[in-house]
Amino acid sequence: MVDSDAIQCSDGAAVYSTFAKQHGITHQVVHAKAGQRVREGAFHIQHVNAYHSRLKLWMARFHGVATKYLEHYLGWRRMLERYQQTIQPCHCLQEAVGRPLQHIIGT
Repeated sequence: MVDSDAIQCSDGAAVYSTFAKQHGITHQVVHAKAGQRVREGAFHIQHVNAYHSRLKLWMARFHGVATKYLEHYLGWRRMLERYQQTIQPCHCLQEAVGRPLQHIIGT
């Protein structure tokens, strides 16, 4: 599900262009060659490349996962990215039940 006003930035692979055309969204091609990683100052693919690198490094320890469990691993990873070094058991419980963490203030 992609909003029609979204702008897709990619490395120019044909599959991305086809997707953008089929869904009526703007497609900006940013080549991964040195000196061309940023286009018009705002369009780049470095955030995606950096996340992909961190995800692959983290997933390597599992020696592959079953496709049916992939969503769970990705959710776990998103949680680790969100809380980083401040993660607590209460964060895990709140995320598991799909509720934002609420602070309790005694009066």
